[in-house]
Amino acid sequence: MITKDSKIAEVIEKYPDTVEVFVEAGFHCMGCAMAALETIEDGCKVHGIDVDEFVEKLNKKIKKD
Repeated sequence: MITKDSKIAEVIEKYPDTVEVFVEAGFHCMGCAMAALETIEDGCKVHGIDVDEFVEKLNKKIKKD
């Protein structure tokens, strides 16, 4: 399960299908060095996204696939 404390890079590595969700939300630097350090919550703050809704979308994506 993905949480707001999950690291962006770890989520993408473990669940590659989530890239689509990140891109749709405006996360375009998933391969940058910060992705390895930033949590989902950190990224959502930077992009002005509600973290709870975003985590829900990510978890729905991994359950579909």
